[in-house]
Amino acid sequence: MNQAYAVAAVAVVVLATVLIGAYGLRISRTTSDFYVASRSVPPRLNAAAISGEYLSAASFLGVAGLVLAQGVDMLWYPVGYTAGYLVLLVFVAAPLRRSGAYTLPDFAEDRLESKRVRRVASAFVVGVGWLYLLPQLQGAGLTLGVVTGAPRWLGGALVAVVVTAAVAAGGMRSITFVQAFQYWLKLTALLVPAIFLVLAWQGDGAPRTTFDEPATFRERTKVTVEQTLRLNIKDPLGVAVHGRIDGVRHTGDKVALPPGPHRIDAGTVLEFAKGTAVPEATNGAYSSAGSRWSRPLSGSRDDHPLYASYGLIIATFLGTMGLPHVVVRFYTSPNGRAARRTTVVVLGLIGAFYLLPPVYGALGRLYAPELLLTGNTDAAVLVLPGKLFGGVGGDLLGALLAGGAFAAFLSTASGLTLSVAGVLTQDVLPSLGIRHFRLATCLAMAVPTAANAAVSNLPVADAVGLAFAVSASSFCPLLVLGIWWRGLTAAGALSGLLVGGGSALAAVAATISGRPQHGWPHALLAWPAVWSVPLGFLTMVLVSLATRAAIPASTGATMARLHLPEGAAGPVERVQGVGQ
Repeated sequence: MNQAYAVAAVAVVVLATVLIGAYGLRISRTTSDFYVASRSVPPRLNAAAISGEYLSAASFLGVAGLVLAQGVDMLWYPVGYTAGYLVLLVFVAAPLRRSGAYTLPDFAEDRLESKRVRRVASAFVVGVGWLYLLPQLQGAGLTLGVVTGAPRWLGGALVAVVVTAAVAAGGMRSITFVQAFQYWLKLTALLVPAIFLVLAWQGDGAPRTTFDEPATFRERTKVTVEQTLRLNIKDPLGVAVHGRIDGVRHTGDKVALPPGPHRIDAGTVLEFAKGTAVPEATNGAYSSAGSRWSRPLSGSRDDHPLYASYGLIIATFLGTMGLPHVVVRFYTSPNGRAARRTTVVVLGLIGAFYLLPPVYGALGRLYAPELLLTGNTDAAVLVLPGKLFGGVGGDLLGALLAGGAFAAFLSTASGLTLSVAGVLTQDVLPSLGIRHFRLATCLAMAVPTAANAAVSNLPVADAVGLAFAVSASSFCPLLVLGIWWRGLTAAGALSGLLVGGGSALAAVAATISGRPQHGWPHALLAWPAVWSVPLGFLTMVLVSLATRAAIPASTGATMARLHLPEGAAGPVERVQGVGQ
C-alpha cells in the first residue's frame, strides 16, 4: 500500500472530523446542546449518527478478521449486532426516551429513587465504556501500523487526541453531525472496494475450493514473523527460512520441518511455495485439521463451539440496549415516537453495512492466508486491495479503506467518550457545567489510552464482544425489568447489577489476562452471557420479591410516564442540569 495515499486519506478524515465538529460548536450554545443536543435531533439524522458510532473497529475490521480465521460461525457477530436493535426497538427505545433521563444512572435513580443504584449503574457505565474504548484504540494502532509502518501506540494516541478535542469542544450537538458523516463515509469505504474485489474474484475464476481447510498459499509467499511464534506441524513441511527456528539460525536455505511443535523466533522470514498448506499456530484461532471453515460448529472456534455460539448470540442480542453510547442517543430524540422511528432506520442502515465485512473475510482467506499464520487477521480489510490489484488502483482503494477504518475508530470512540464524560460530570466531578464536562472528557479518554499499552492483543471483535457480555448481564435486566415490571425494587436492582454484571466483569478480566486457555473453564469465562444474564435477571427478581415492601410510592406514576404518550402523564424533563 502506498503510504502517501494512506496518510493523506487518514489526514482527510481527521480534518473533516475537526471541521464538522467546529461547525457543531458554532451552534452548541446551551448546556442541553452539550448533553442531549436539546432533544431535537430528527430520526434520520439521529439514525445515521447512531449507526456511525455503533459501527466500530469490531464492525469495520474485526468481523472480517474472525470470518477469515474461523469461518461461518462468526456470522453471528453481524447478525447479533443488528438484531440487538430489534430487541431495543421492542422493549426499550420509546419508554427510555419518555423517562426524561440523560444517562442510564439517571434512569435508574428516577425509576427506583435510590442514590446507591445510581452510583453502581454509573460505575458499570464507565466500566463498559472503557472496555469498549480499548479495541477502538487497538484497531487504530493496527490500521496506522499496516498502512504506514508507524508504531501501534501512535494510532491510538491520534484517535485519543482528535476525539477528546471534538467532544470537549462541541458535545452532543457537534458529535451528532460528525458521526452521521462518518457512517456514510464508512459505508462508502467498504462498499466501493468490495465491488472491485468481487469483480476481481470473478475474473480469477471465482475459486471456492480453498474455503475448505486447510487454507493454502495461492502463490509463493514470504511471511515475516513479528512476534515469536509456535507452530504445530501435522505433516512434513518444506519452507525457506531466513532467521531462527528451534534455536537454529538459517540464512535463506530450505528447511524440512518434521511433524510436531516448532518455535519461530521474532524477525524470522519464512518463504512458502505455491500450494503449501498454512501451518497452524498453537496460540491462534485457526485450525488446520479437517474441513471446518464452511461448516458451522466444527470446533475451530472453541473447545465447546455450541456453547460459545450461544454465548455470542445472547451477548450481542441483549447487550446492545445497555451500551452507554447507544442509549444516550435516544435521549436526543424529540419524543418516544421519534425514538422508535430512529431505531427502525438504524436497523436498515447497519443491516446494509454488515453485508460487507463477511465478503472481506471470505476473500481474505483466499488471497491473504498468511494472516492466519501471523494472527494479524484484523488487517484483512486493509491488505486485500494490494493483494488483488497492486498499482495505483490498489493504492487508492487501500487508502479509502484506511480512511474508513479511521472514521470507525473516531466515531465510536467519540460516542463512548461522550457517554462516559456525561456520567463522570454528573456523578464524580462537582457539577460546574460545561467546564467540568470538558475535564471529564479528558479523563474519560485518558484511562483507556493508558491501559491500551498493557492490554493483551485480543481480536477487536472479541474484545467488543466482552463489553457486550457485561452490558447484557447488568443493564439488560435493569432496563427490561425497570420498564416492564413495577415490582422491581432498589435492593433487587442493586443486587442484580452486582451479581450479574459483576460476575461477567470478573469473567472478562480473567479472559483478558489469558487464563484459563482451554476446556470448560475457558469457555465459561470467555462467553459468560449464557449464565451471567440469567443470573442477573434471577437475582433482581428474587431480591425484589423479598423486598416488595420497599417499592417506591411513585412507581405507578413513573410507569405511566414510561408507557403513556408524551403529555398524558405530566412533564418528563427532570434531569439534573439538562432542560428543554
